[in-house]
Amino acid sequence: MIQLTAEFWVQAYLTRLRLQGIPAFVVAHGDDTAGTVLVKLNTLDGQAIAFQRSYDLMSGERQWIELASGDEPEVDVSVRKQRDFDRDLWVIEVEDRQGRHLLGEPGLE
Repeated sequence: MIQLTAEFWVQAYLTRLRLQGIPAFVVAHGDDTAGTVLVKLNTLDGQAIAFQRSYDLMSGERQWIELASGDEPEVDVSVRKQRDFDRDLWVIEVEDRQGRHLLGEPGLE
């Protein structure tokens, strides 16, 4: 299986979001090659959810799991802790009142 660089994956993800009319921004630029990606969904109502990629050892599949959810400032604290722990981490903020993030679509899991 071919491994995509983090930068390539982020650019492809941002393009998919843009094509659906969903605003998204790179909040933290991680390592271009091997950085991991965290996605924060801001629903613009004071609430947010942060997603991180996880590897299921039993199935061998990657999946997006919820890292934190609730009031946006609390989610921001969790994101900041992850960023302090891993300087190679990319943080993408998606802003969508409908809660769309596209992470479950084929090619993004």
